[in-house]
Amino acid sequence: MARLQDQYKAEIVPKLKEKFGYRNVMQVPRLSKVVVNMGLGDAIENVKVIETAGAEIGVITGQRPVVTKARKSIANFKLREGVPIGVMVTLRRDRMYHFLDKLIAIALPRVRDFKGVSPRGFDGRGNYTLGIKEQIMFPEVNYDKIDKIRGMNITIVTTARTDEEGLELLRLMGLPFRA
Repeated sequence: MARLQDQYKAEIVPKLKEKFGYRNVMQVPRLSKVVVNMGLGDAIENVKVIETAGAEIGVITGQRPVVTKARKSIANFKLREGVPIGVMVTLRRDRMYHFLDKLIAIALPRVRDFKGVSPRGFDGRGNYTLGIKEQIMFPEVNYDKIDKIRGMNITIVTTARTDEEGLELLRLMGLPFRA
């Protein structure tokens, strides 16, 4: 079992029960899934970009990504329906906890001048989305082998009903929010 999952069961659940007054353990918010998405606008001209970005996101998450395709054509972007436009991975259970642990403990502290993540990334239902500007902050990515620095979106989906519950859950898990 992942270190973060053990911490959740041993420390975080009792603290959340006490703070929000839950009477049952099943009422306590928990992580549902983590979605890592990399949109690749330059994949329209060069299809090879999808393969390299897929390999990078696969190394980072430990799971093979799914290629996402354009839903509709947009003439201004020279985009046609069905053209590969990005890669994404949905992580659940152990892989989700391992990835979050790596993100919180290793990757985010490697960002230069890091002051914490914004607490405004919640969607109103307790889910949090975090944008990352460069994939080289993960230790698995070899700096010499990347062709271009790309960003990614990380969405942490929880069972929390409000943003306050989701914020407290992620704060207790160790996600460094700005004050």
